[in-house]
Amino acid sequence: MTQAATPRSPGVVAVNDALPEIVRRRLASVRPRGGRSSWLATAVVVVIAGVLRLVDLDQPAGKIFDELYYATDAHNLLTRGVEWDEKNDTAGYVVHPPLGKWMIALGEWLFGYHAFGWRVSAAVTGTVSVLVLVRVARRMFGSTVLGCAAGLLLALDGMHLVLSRSALLDIFLMFFVLAAFGTLLLDRDARRRRWLRALADGLDPTAHGRAGRPRFAVPWWRLATFVLLGCACAVKWSGVWYVLVFAALMLYWAAQTRRSAGARHPWRDALLGEVGWLVLGAVLVGAVYLASWAGWFVTDDGYLRHWLRDTGQREAPVVGALQNLWHYHQAALTFHTGLEKTHQYQSWPWQWLLLGRPVAFYWWCEGTCGGATATREVLLLGTPLLWWSFIPALGALTWFGIARRDWRAGAIWVGVVAGLLPWFYFAAADNRTMYYFYTAPAEPFLILAVVYVLGAIMTPARAPATTDGAADGDGDRRMIGALVAGAYVLLVAICFAYFHPLYVGTSIPYTEWAARMWLGSRWI
Repeated sequence: MTQAATPRSPGVVAVNDALPEIVRRRLASVRPRGGRSSWLATAVVVVIAGVLRLVDLDQPAGKIFDELYYATDAHNLLTRGVEWDEKNDTAGYVVHPPLGKWMIALGEWLFGYHAFGWRVSAAVTGTVSVLVLVRVARRMFGSTVLGCAAGLLLALDGMHLVLSRSALLDIFLMFFVLAAFGTLLLDRDARRRRWLRALADGLDPTAHGRAGRPRFAVPWWRLATFVLLGCACAVKWSGVWYVLVFAALMLYWAAQTRRSAGARHPWRDALLGEVGWLVLGAVLVGAVYLASWAGWFVTDDGYLRHWLRDTGQREAPVVGALQNLWHYHQAALTFHTGLEKTHQYQSWPWQWLLLGRPVAFYWWCEGTCGGATATREVLLLGTPLLWWSFIPALGALTWFGIARRDWRAGAIWVGVVAGLLPWFYFAAADNRTMYYFYTAPAEPFLILAVVYVLGAIMTPARAPATTDGAADGDGDRRMIGALVAGAYVLLVAICFAYFHPLYVGTSIPYTEWAARMWLGSRWI
């Protein structure tokens, strides 16, 4: 016999009761249609990105900008296991972790110690990041069209292209942050599906303890998120900001899932239920980070590798090595916080979205520059039309996010804040030297903001589940929105094509180069 249900507050599910539609809607995950066709569309965007990044990758020949350091460090990691100061024939003092340089070294190992070899890993990583962004955006917005628009905008961005064709670290940092965000989204969807199935099977979310939660399952996507975040930190320390904000976002989503399910104390339950996974996540981040220093641990030649022994102190077999590494990190942190040396291409965070000071990676001019003289430059400059649309897009993102109470707007803002806000603090507190390419980890989220706004223009606040019976106004809005979005992407593509010679070092007359210096001396 079925037990009679007791009165409950709206949204709370009793055993054997039918699951209310409002709970189903709140816990439902976005499931885009068109599996095979979506992968075909994704492939087209990825091929475009790959061609742009791989063709003539060995040009300009030789090491440009900071390739002088990172390509050389990567080669020494291959040959010695640690970075090396070739000029003084001693251990190299470096201030960034090794993983990004190991990835550069992989290309050198596969193809040789030359321009293509030390750039190919960045090119492949940049191309794969376009793939990841397409799938992330598609999952967030439930649209293959918007997903491909996001990937195409990233593929056609000048800063991303230049970083993808240079042996620097920032493209790897950006990739791991974006991939971690993708697995975090998958974890969110998996968690909500588990709750939805459990509620449909009769789970009472108001019950005390384990009785009010779905059955235990290992959250593999969540663990993958922490592994990827560990990789980000092992490329550059600035990845730590994403560890903090993604952990907070994970906890917030857990509480919101419980709230949607009808739990009486969603925040308390989320804290109790997630703290163990967060601790394990911190352990994974630390383990991955330490693993990236394997070359330093297994050799005796690394910088400060035996600092305790060399200063007359006792050095235990394992603990001593960790103490030496900690001392190394203290020295590197002192370097970072005290970096105030003036550089020609340094800039401030409030200039970055305005393209106030791009970075010249390479410059060559045949003879006296002027007129029709052949000129070549590799300029780290975002596609202007795209970057100048980021600020209004963030404003519109905030408006639509608040008006529609849309979780996606908050998630995008989290990625932007983690990538940009710390640099505003360092600029104010330390006055340290910084560069435009520090925005790289935030760029995918800035593009998601643009695509979110394009999608909001195309759809009403609560889009119908199917197109059947949709109001004529909704259809007109979709058509007009699609035209606006298509025109915007086309204009970005035209702008990108115009500046493309400056992204890849194509030889052009000096007058044509000068015509592209839209902000005059700020871009020179």
